[in-house]
Amino acid sequence: MISLPIPYKIYTLFFLTLGIFLLSGCLTRKNALPPDRVMTAPRTKKTPGNTILTDASSAPKDVRTAGRLIDSYAQVLGVRPHELQNTTLYAYIDEWMGIPHRPGGADKRGLDCSAFVGMVMRDVYGKSVPRISREMAAQIKRKYERQLQEGDLVFFSFGRRDIDHVGIYLHNNKFVHVSTSKGVIISDLHDTWYYKYFKRAGSVR
Repeated sequence: MISLPIPYKIYTLFFLTLGIFLLSGCLTRKNALPPDRVMTAPRTKKTPGNTILTDASSAPKDVRTAGRLIDSYAQVLGVRPHELQNTTLYAYIDEWMGIPHRPGGADKRGLDCSAFVGMVMRDVYGKSVPRISREMAAQIKRKYERQLQEGDLVFFSFGRRDIDHVGIYLHNNKFVHVSTSKGVIISDLHDTWYYKYFKRAGSVR
């Protein structure tokens, strides 16, 4: 058996890691979250009364999911509970809330933005989307921002020409996505940090 030189092994490992990043479709900046926003640590397991993670400036912080789950999410999104009719969606989001970002991941150990969106589309809406965010963006039925509805997709480009991040629109300009620094979290499309990188939106065909 031929033994490869150590430098060659290091280069091989580097390029394999880079390939995972490229395939994930979630190449955002180091933090897809403003660095001056302090959040609680991501959760690794579910316990009663967990906190809904959000960095949205217009949303209340540290909302607990004790009691009726839909009431807690309505509070975060700034809407009335009866407006959130898709209870399956919010139960699904809550199950993944705070799960950390992991390039190429697709389970409770960590996942990336496109994996999370793909799972929601499959398990909640029964729809199939491509694995990579920029390919998702190419296949959606495009909408103007004012037309967005719950379950539509929002796409971003963090300092690059190509689409490299995706989230799911909820209500009142809020969307759920996987932040590279804080995991699954609810953010506000109109917060400056996100809005300047917002590129397009639309519904899955």
